[in-house]
Amino acid sequence: MSRRRPGVLAAGAALLALGLAACTADAQDPPVTGEDGNRAVTIGALSISETAPLWAAVEAGVFAEHGLDVTVQPIQGGAQAMPALVNGDVDLMIGQPFGALRATEQGLPAAIIAGYAESYAEGDDINAVVAGADTGITRPADLAGAKVAVNSLGAAGDLTIRAAVEQDGGDPTAIEFVEVAFPDAAAQLEAGNIDAAWVPEPFVSMIAGAGGTTVVYPYQAVIPGLPTLVVQATTQTVEQDAELVADVRAALEDAFVWAEENDDAVRQTLVDNLELPEEAAASLPLPRFTTTVNADAIQALADLGVEHDYFQTAPDVDAIIVE
Repeated sequence: MSRRRPGVLAAGAALLALGLAACTADAQDPPVTGEDGNRAVTIGALSISETAPLWAAVEAGVFAEHGLDVTVQPIQGGAQAMPALVNGDVDLMIGQPFGALRATEQGLPAAIIAGYAESYAEGDDINAVVAGADTGITRPADLAGAKVAVNSLGAAGDLTIRAAVEQDGGDPTAIEFVEVAFPDAAAQLEAGNIDAAWVPEPFVSMIAGAGGTTVVYPYQAVIPGLPTLVVQATTQTVEQDAELVADVRAALEDAFVWAEENDDAVRQTLVDNLELPEEAAASLPLPRFTTTVNADAIQALADLGVEHDYFQTAPDVDAIIVE
């Protein structure tokens, strides 16, 4: 009998339904152009600090220089992310690589076309499990028996947390995971509805600054340097619109170079888009940005998913990554 995790089965059923719909989809519509003649492209992205270079580079005209009129569509993640891509609500999506692994297992036409952001192999990382001030949780093993929030059940967050707890001698099956949007985690901790939450920046700094405890950097503890975000497209887009894929890759490469040279502008978008205080935005840790896909780390994530029964069959990582 399968021992697949709670939340994984539900996610799989939803993705399978999407897969059936995708199989009957019509051929790709002709490209839409904006008033300036550039191609209109909608990119779905989480409203977190890691997407700051995207917002800033779009505003600075970096993508327009590559003939792209980009609209960034905020996506919460979880149940919204892959359906938005497969249903054509967005042309491309910047999301966790685990989403593409899980989608392809269910027969959905998802592909990773470029890297975007990577966690750090050492030092302070850019996502963490943070615990409430009065919980007494200080190390990964303490999470066994606790209620822990992630933004999407059955994905890289809870998977790497389970592995980190197991490494520390705790029981990974004893964790109660609940789905909470990143921006809501602090309030849920304060209310005592959860014991800990897995969040990216700026929420790590916000919760820790309010008296919370940083328990573990699960990516760093399990797969150092694991990509936090990658650029995803449907296989239909890859096969039928190679020009768009190439243009977006090239634009992102220039965007990351521009962002490195214009750090103040990137951090200003944190103030404008996430309403962070200027002082907090100025010191907030940001990840390593790169369009290169760390295939070895994504393969390690897939292998970990098989080990912990998140997949019935091992994802074909080589087929999912298109570079």
